[in-house]
Parts: sequence; C-alpha cells; structure tokens
Amino acid sequence: MNQIDLEALKPLAGKYIWWKTPDEAVRMPERVVAQVMNIGDYADVEKLVSQVGDDVLRGVLSHAQAGQFNERSWSYWHYRLGLASVGQVPALPARGFM
Repeated sequence: MNQIDLEALKPLAGKYIWWKTPDEAVRMPERVVAQVMNIGDYADVEKLVSQVGDDVLRGVLSHAQAGQFNERSWSYWHYRLGLASVGQVPALPARGFM
C-alpha cells in the first residue's frame, strides 16, 4: 500500500475514530481510511481522496474486514474506483465462525 501521510490523516482520525486519540488512531491508517470511506461526509471524503489517492482506497477495500463497511458504502466505492462491473459488486466481508 502507498505511504499515507499520518499527520495529514490526524484531523480525520480525531473526527471518525472518536474512541481513540488521533495519535492512537493513525497507528492503523487503513482503519481511519475505511471509516472515512464508510461514514465520512462529502468534504471529508474529498479531502481523503486527495490525500491518499485511489490506489490506497482500492487497497483498503481489497483488505477490508467484516463490519468496516455498510452495504451502501461498499457498493459506492466499488463503482467509484472501477472495481465492479454493472450489477456485480463483491459480497461484503463476513465474519467466520469456528
């Protein structure tokens, strides 16, 4: 995955990973990116896209964990990033039970 500017990500981390400090949250930058992709407002999503680029967003989607995305965001980002063909979005990641 491309290098992510952690300092630039801190304002978004503070807003979208509210249960941790920004410094703690950016230790897992992909989690911050996924959270903004899932529940971010338009301005924050645009800021994120300009900061990290489409390749990072594709990487976050391809390594997403169960529960990180809702169905609407999952579909949107697959279409937005050219990862889905018409009517064909991969299933959301699911938790496995042992």
